[in-house]
Amino acid sequence: MIRLFLTGDQMRSFARGIIFDLDDTLYLERDFVFSGFAAVGAWWQQRTGQTDFAARCARLFAAGVRGQVFDLALAETEGEVDPSLIEQLVTIYRHHQPSISLAPDAARFLFDRPNDDFIGIITDGPVSTQRSKIRALGLEHKADLVLFTDAWGISYRKPHSRAFEAVETASHLTASQLTYVADNAIKDFVTPRTRGWQTVQILRDDRIHWCDAPTPMHQAQSRIVTFDELELAIERFP
Repeated sequence: MIRLFLTGDQMRSFARGIIFDLDDTLYLERDFVFSGFAAVGAWWQQRTGQTDFAARCARLFAAGVRGQVFDLALAETEGEVDPSLIEQLVTIYRHHQPSISLAPDAARFLFDRPNDDFIGIITDGPVSTQRSKIRALGLEHKADLVLFTDAWGISYRKPHSRAFEAVETASHLTASQLTYVADNAIKDFVTPRTRGWQTVQILRDDRIHWCDAPTPMHQAQSRIVTFDELELAIERFP
């Protein structure tokens, strides 16, 4: 499944394509996390009268807890963990209306692009959650193509090639005309590099994933810390 947003003439030609990851690339993923904690905390307060659940979750997250934040927060407040309640909290978290915004440098880069740039997004994760992020960030008005890999099934998440193949088909661009910009060296760069794309890693100070590339081919060919450097990074490629 491809989610296609067209911002102009469907038949227009493109000089190049710049394709982005979403989380910790165009905005800070931690902002979505804290927004989700706030939504869960509001629900919890309405249910129990307790006002500190979101703060407990945020403290656990800041301490490095991943995947068990709600379990541990419930254990602290209730003394036990009810799996059905955890499931309900996760549902609220995933389906809340996020309070997030584009990173300022990403906004500067995206909102003044030439009309012959093909702008795309490839993102993993639950479709409804990722779609709500796209809408909250206003990206449906700036992207020519948005691919939610989970719409095909989680086995098609990066580094699977299907999304990159779909970009090539939709953009009518060659691999040498395409650049992928993302943050996670474990999964983001190996496939586009194998296909002949250019790759750029954005290393935001407040990103969630701090990981080393498992092999040289998993590394991006260029690294930046702000999108203000992105145009120059792309121009340096042969």
